[in-house]
Amino acid sequence: MRTLLRGGRVIDPATGFDGTADVLVSDGKVIAVGPGLPSADDQVEIDVAGYIVGPGFIDLHSHVHSIAGQRLQAMDGVTTALDLEAGLMPVERAYAEAAAAGRPLHYGFSASWGSARAKVLAGIEPDANINTGLSVLGMPEWQRSSSKTELAAWLSLVEGELAAGALGVGVLLGYAPASDPAEFLALAKLAKQAEAPTYTHVRELVEVDPGTPADGSEEIAIVAAETGAAMHHCHVNSTSGRHVDRVLAALESGRSAGSRVTVEAYPYGAGSTAVGAAFISPERLKMKGLNPSRVILLETGERIADEGRLLQVRAETPGAPCILEFLDEDDPVDRTLLHQALAFPDSIVASDAMPVYWQNGANESTEWPLPPGGATHPRTAGTFSKSLRLMVREAGVWTWLEAFRRCSYLPARVLDEVAPGARTKGRLNVGADADIVVLDPATFTDTATYFDATRPAVGVRHLFVSGTPVVRDGQLLTDAFPGQPLRGEPR
Repeated sequence: MRTLLRGGRVIDPATGFDGTADVLVSDGKVIAVGPGLPSADDQVEIDVAGYIVGPGFIDLHSHVHSIAGQRLQAMDGVTTALDLEAGLMPVERAYAEAAAAGRPLHYGFSASWGSARAKVLAGIEPDANINTGLSVLGMPEWQRSSSKTELAAWLSLVEGELAAGALGVGVLLGYAPASDPAEFLALAKLAKQAEAPTYTHVRELVEVDPGTPADGSEEIAIVAAETGAAMHHCHVNSTSGRHVDRVLAALESGRSAGSRVTVEAYPYGAGSTAVGAAFISPERLKMKGLNPSRVILLETGERIADEGRLLQVRAETPGAPCILEFLDEDDPVDRTLLHQALAFPDSIVASDAMPVYWQNGANESTEWPLPPGGATHPRTAGTFSKSLRLMVREAGVWTWLEAFRRCSYLPARVLDEVAPGARTKGRLNVGADADIVVLDPATFTDTATYFDATRPAVGVRHLFVSGTPVVRDGQLLTDAFPGQPLRGEPR
């Protein structure tokens, strides 16, 4: 059955088109775009006048790995949710398990640098599970530098994952901040040879830790220049904090000199990870000018009282998800820093979405609306709607065309070389994938808060994934699982 979207404001960031037109979809593809397309008996016609019609948002940084999490992202306008910063290993198992469970949105994974190192350096067998990955983050055994033999071994594992369809390499360098910089360089050389991007959570900045082996943001630009690898800097807002001016200037300098560095950001002043992460130690928090009360345990809502309690939970439950407040969104100065990361030229919007956890231990639900009591970071439900609210409606920094360029077009282009299937995404011209969001520009906004983080965004009127409706008339369709894998193709 064909679908005709009639009379909307159509935005195609690939061609720069922004005007009133109809969009005709068939067999998962856009087959016609233009004014006054003819009606026909064999097609469903939907009046979208007054709404914006654009390519669905592509999230390069989503850890949700669940139907529940993807449904929240669907209501935020996302049609493709990829875990590229951390990745999962074995990647074949990650793809197989997602396919078996069904997904509302397209999905994909990078090769996990952290899991490969943990297997070789600490004997920890990876199981393609986000909760296992969180529990490993705080273990010091895998965070050390590698011997030459160990380096060759885990590089070989990464290479095998790329051959198995991983979308590049996810590098949690900030979780092993004292590891030898030569290892990162070796990894980048491997990635360049495979024509696969890296997606890096950079190590500490020199302002935070003068003893760091390399400044996080300087390092990624230098390594990109030395190797020619395409290197993606994850969540520049959270790793830069109050030093974002200096970091963005360094990245721009590197890009101007030819480094292939792309940047992403999200519009929140708090991040989320495992409480055992290296940078949440009391010593590291002090280096950042933070104290333990900036840490909140996600599943219980407990705000850590003091250093003793932080040491206790890091020792007893290092994999427990938590929130770390690094900027105060109510402070005008801090809020300006957040806006700078989003406004940076070609900065991509990406969520760092986290799983939803319930106090009974579950992190999945097929119920909709989600059962009460679920805990996550509000960025899971509201990154894209909040970014557009802030940058388009309130600040006027982006046009709607620019918003779709940053949320749809640019993220797809990061993947073009490693995944040819991405080349028809992030655009809305003839031949494009029918991954489409129809949103109300007057009402599209986030509603999730840190204390009620699973409230869905509002204003998405329709969402199509491969031409199949996932949201219709603002309501999520609970029987829709059209998501397909986006896989890398080895060179």
